This record gives sequence, structure tokens and C-alpha cells, in this order.
Amino acid sequence: MIDIKDKLLKGYTFIDLFAGIGGFRLALESFGAECVYSNEWDKYAQETYRLNFGEIPDGDITQVNEKDIPDHDILCAGFPCQAFSISGKQQGFEDSRGTLFFDVARIVKEKKPKVVFLENVKNFATHDSGKTLNVVKNTMIELGYSFQYNVLNSVNYGVPQKRERIYMVCFRNDIKREVFTFPTPFKLNIFVEDLLLPNNVVQDLIVKRDDLTLNEKANTSQNSISTIRVGTVGKGGQGERIYSPKGIAITLSAYGGGVFSKTGGYLIDGKTRKLHPRECARLMGFPDSFILNPNRSQAYKQLGNSVVIDVLQLITKQIGDALNYEYSGVQQLAII
Repeated sequence: MIDIKDKLLKGYTFIDLFAGIGGFRLALESFGAECVYSNEWDKYAQETYRLNFGEIPDGDITQVNEKDIPDHDILCAGFPCQAFSISGKQQGFEDSRGTLFFDVARIVKEKKPKVVFLENVKNFATHDSGKTLNVVKNTMIELGYSFQYNVLNSVNYGVPQKRERIYMVCFRNDIKREVFTFPTPFKLNIFVEDLLLPNNVVQDLIVKRDDLTLNEKANTSQNSISTIRVGTVGKGGQGERIYSPKGIAITLSAYGGGVFSKTGGYLIDGKTRKLHPRECARLMGFPDSFILNPNRSQAYKQLGNSVVIDVLQLITKQIGDALNYEYSGVQQLAII
């Protein structure tokens, strides 16, 4: 997580939908914005959210009346990826019914926030030959918003994890603003080895197996902005691969099997192990002050489902810069 000094969004309010454990909230609050409503249906994620923010989010967004949600300036939502059944020609608001994105859309229609900030998995951009993304775009345009999106990899924004996600930013058409641009990539200068816990904390995660094999890269001393695969256990399937901490981490996952499930295996000081939840939290940009779920299995799942705080902060800064610009009437926000 980036230490933010400039409170660009002080005085702005936001809501946190499909909140998970609060990644969006951490990012926006770091710029001074105030959260006025949160929603998350998973009871374990609700527990972690309460431990960190002192409130239990509402559950089941499909049962929430949009009129009951507080007015807000920014709507944040890491909504689940669902298939859209596209039967009409408009491919907008009507065609989003039956999906959880519809719940975002009906809240936008009722509350008309200044900005809508969305996140989803990388494949959302190409799902159903682009038709799914097109429904979201056309829905937002129909509701009176611009629409911009980009697929960003966290490794290009200061976080040593390969994690590609689509980010969508929509401004209400009547809001005076600067042209919004997504953040510019920059060179990575920290690696997995910089985020590790002391060995005495992770003894129970060490794996000893007769079928563990290492390759010639096991003794590498050079850092890399890519993953460095140094070995395997078993047949080397997903969850059975070993990497060097000199490189970046594989994408953390909420699911999956294998002895190194959810994090991958790493050769650290001559021993192989999966990552600790706190190390995973660091790879997602969560500060060490963030309280993880006491159930380790849930902590892994929640972090694998979460957003990368640093990337959200960098996008939020661009949103804040756009909102705080004295609009000249010359530049116009491009839409796709």
C-alpha cells in the first residue's frame, strides 16, 4: 500500500459494493474519501471487514432497495464475472438484468454518483467475444456516463505479483473534469524476497517430499520481473510448482489444489514452502496493520479474491486529479 499524503478526495463519499475484505475502501480512504455504505454477502469476508473497519457490510445486494442506499460521489464495485444472456438488440441496461452487474446499474440509475469505479478478472474484457464488456459499456452510456477501461498487471505498478485485472472508470457526463488517463507503468524495484516473514514464523508451511526436484535455476542470484520456476513436486501440475523468491509471485488464487495451492511453492533458504497469509497480504498491497481472518483457509481465499491496493490507489489518484481539475472546455474525455 502506498503512503498517500495528498487527500485529493477529502469531502467525497463512496460506497463499497461486493466489498470483499475492503480493498477498495483502503484505497479510497487513503485519499481522504469517506465510506458511507458497504455490501458483501460472504459471512467470513464480512467478519474480516468488521475486524478492520468496525462495521458489518449489508448482505445479498439483490435484496437491497437502491433507494435505501445513501447518496454518494463514487461507486466502487469488484462485481463477480457472470455471463450475460444477450437477447435484445440494445445490449445495455435491459440486457444486464439477471446478473449482479444489474444491481450496480440499478443503484447507479437511482443515485447517479459522479464516478463509477469497477474491477473484474482479465478475461472479462474478452468474455463472449467482447459482448459481455459491451453490455457494461452500453449500460453505462445509457445511464449517462463515459466509459474507459484498461487491463493492468500489478507487476507494472510496484507489486511483485503477476496479477492482471480489468479496471473500468466511468464519469457522469455532466461532471466537469480533466481528461482521465490510467496510470503509467513503472519499473519494479521489490521482489518476493523483500516481502517474506522470518523463518521461525513459517515452519509449519515447509514441505518435505521425496518427489521434490529442483532445476539449474535453483541457485539464481539475479532478480527478475518474471516468475522464476526452479522445481516441482509430483507431476508438476498447478499447485505443485516451485519458484524463486528472486522473481515475482504467481497470481494468488482463491481456489485450486496441490501441496502449494493458492500461492505456489517457493524455495526459500534451501527449504520449499507455500506463502504465509501475511506474505500474501503484502503481495496484495495490504499493510501489516490489516487484520487477517483468523481462519487460515479463509484468509487465503479472501486474499486470492481481493484487489491489489496499490493499483487501486494509483487509479484513484488519476480519478482525483480529474475531478479536481479546473475544466477548460477544450479537452474531452474519450470513450471506447
